[in-house]
Order: sequence, then structure tokens, then C-alpha cells
Amino acid sequence: MNSSRKFRFGYTKGDRNGIFLFSLILTVGIATNYFSLNTLSDANTPFEFSKTADSLHRVVDSLKKQQSLEGQRVIYPFNPNFVNDYKGYTLEMTTDQIDRLHEFRAKKQWINSNVQFQKVTGVSDQWMTTYSPYFKFPDWVIERRQQDIKKPRRESLKYSEKKDLNTVEVDDLILVSGIGETLANRILRYRSQLGGFVNSIQLKDVYGLKSEVIERLEELIVLKTPLKIEKQDFNTISVLELSELPYFDYEMSRSIVNFIKLRENISNFEELSKIEGFPSYKLDRIQLYLEIIE
Repeated sequence: MNSSRKFRFGYTKGDRNGIFLFSLILTVGIATNYFSLNTLSDANTPFEFSKTADSLHRVVDSLKKQQSLEGQRVIYPFNPNFVNDYKGYTLEMTTDQIDRLHEFRAKKQWINSNVQFQKVTGVSDQWMTTYSPYFKFPDWVIERRQQDIKKPRRESLKYSEKKDLNTVEVDDLILVSGIGETLANRILRYRSQLGGFVNSIQLKDVYGLKSEVIERLEELIVLKTPLKIEKQDFNTISVLELSELPYFDYEMSRSIVNFIKLRENISNFEELSKIEGFPSYKLDRIQLYLEIIE
């Protein structure tokens, strides 16, 4: 019998032995690889679990730390003149208190002390105790305040000893702490424009003259001879007559007169605030010259 005869399917005995040996090696290799991977996976499981647990612990610790910091909010020093709506909200100010501050600053006036901030905004004593330690005023304000403290205080003058606001000169004004020659001349020029002060509240309109300086001025100078004014009726005044009064230019005067005519007269000054551009914050001075007769 020929030893090289082929088996079924055309394979020889040698081919069959080779295929069998290859299949055996392949099977052993797959089995070895499978058991090796399972063993490695089992060995890594505790390590991977430990790593995941550590990550979770770090996240939990971070959240706890953040929660504790929320109860200890950090407040940095700030200039109270620049408190915006958001800053005021974080400082627990009411909207009315924030609005009063913004209205004060809109007049180009500056807050230079804790007392003045509370007076302008109306915040409580408790609020000041909590937040005023964080106020940071400019260095020049602090230096001037220290200089004022060092200055000997004048004894209060009697009314008869005080100068008249409508007759004082530059030399009289510069005796007031906070008023230099430039500001003194500005006060006198404004007095000349008015023809004389009708009331000392008109000092509010002098650019750069702060409220605390006005208070010091009134310790030495008062209005003894106010300008006599015959008030005019807002409901009957003409555009030309209104434009000749302080606080109104021709365009504003025309808008006011037209507004009054359309409404067939007004009954109170508050109605004028509906006119675009009307200087409502000057109503106390406007009423020195005008009245409403129904």
C-alpha cells in the first residue's frame, strides 16, 4: 500500500498531523491568554476600587470645604462711593438705600466719612458695625481728615458775629476748612449769576462744594440779607419768563410750558418729573422762585 496515499478531502497523513498540531497550539494559546487576562483583572480590581474610592473621598472633602467657606464670606476693602447694584445686594443693602447713594453720586458729590455714608443711605447702626470696617477711602481723604482733627476747633460764633453770605469776599470764604481760592471765586461767581442768594440751600449748586464743607461754612457765614423774590405762578408763566429764572434754559422752559398747557395746568410740582430731563433733584431750589396757584 502506498504510504503517501491521501485521506478524504485530498489531505495526506502528514497534512492531517500538521493541521492537528496547529489546532492544538492555537487552542492552548487562547486558553492561556484567557486565564492570564482573568487573573490580571482579578488582581487589579482591588486597586481600581481603591483608586475610585479615593477620588470620591476627595470630591466629598472639597464639597465640605466649599460649604464651610460659604458661611465665612470674604469681604475685601472697598470705596463706598463705588457701590453698584450688585455690590449693594451682596452687602445686604435695600434697593432704596442703594438708590439714595446713586442719587447722591449723580450730583457729583463724594462720600468721605462713615457718618456721611450712613446719613446719605440710611443704613442701620448694625449694618455700619458689620460693614464699615471694610470702607477704604482715598489717601488724600484720610490725610485731610487727620489734618482737620489736628486743627484747633473754633468756638461757636454768635449769629451777630457771623458774616453775611451775600456780602462775603474771597478772604472770608477761604477761612472755611475745605474752601480754597478757586472754590471761593466759584461761589462768588454763582452768587453774581443769581443776583444774590435767596436761600443758603443754593450752595448745593456750586460745583465741587461738598455738603460737609457747607456745614463748616455755615458755622462762620450765614445768609442775613437774602435776595427778595416775588414768586411766579407755574401755571401762567411764559416761556421767556421761565427761561430767565435760574435752573431753566430756553428749551426746558418751552417743554415745561407746553406740558402745562396740554394738561390744562398742574396741581403739584411732582407732576413735572414726568418731563424728560426735568431737574427733579433741584425742586427745593426751584420752589424759591415759583409756586403753583390752582
